[in-house]
Parts: sequence; C-alpha cells; structure tokens
Amino acid sequence: MSVQQEAGVDTEALEVWIDQDLCTGDGICAQYAPEVFELDIDGLAYVKSPDDELLQDKGATTPVPLPLLTDVIDSAKECPGDCIHVRRVSDRAEVYGPDAE
Repeated sequence: MSVQQEAGVDTEALEVWIDQDLCTGDGICAQYAPEVFELDIDGLAYVKSPDDELLQDKGATTPVPLPLLTDVIDSAKECPGDCIHVRRVSDRAEVYGPDAE
C-alpha cells in the first residue's frame, strides 16, 4: 500500500506546516526533504514556498509535492518535537503529525 493510499489521499492536495513553538531544531526534516524544509538562523525549521522562499509567518503552509510525499511523511514521523503537520487542503484534516487521527 502506498503512502497516499494509507492516508486516504490518493489524489488530494496536501499541505505541510511547522509549529515553531515545538521545533527542537534537530534538522531531520531538512535532511529528509530539503526542498520543503529549511533551518533558519534562529535554529528552527520552517517550510519553503514552491519558489524556494523561506516562509517565516506563524502557521505558514506550503504544498506537498507528490514526488516528495514520502520524505515529508517520514519527516513528520521522525520529528523529535512532533511539530510537523501534514493535512489535506480540502478540509484541513491532519493526515500525518501529532494531531492526525
């Protein structure tokens, strides 16, 4: 079963955001998916826009590119701060992360 099927999101658009209040700055996310995550000078992780711009606004989201879905999911699963949230765009339901059902 694919990661998409497991989450029930075969064709649905997903987005990801990081709760910087919980971020431990380990950088695991940036190792898994550097196209999506980056550590800033403050030592915390942030998501990046599709144009590679660091998004530092609280609760900023970015689309999860389908080719990077597994890497983003692995980032959420391995994050020691449990601060990475992956949710469906359509209903904002979290499919991976600390608030996933």
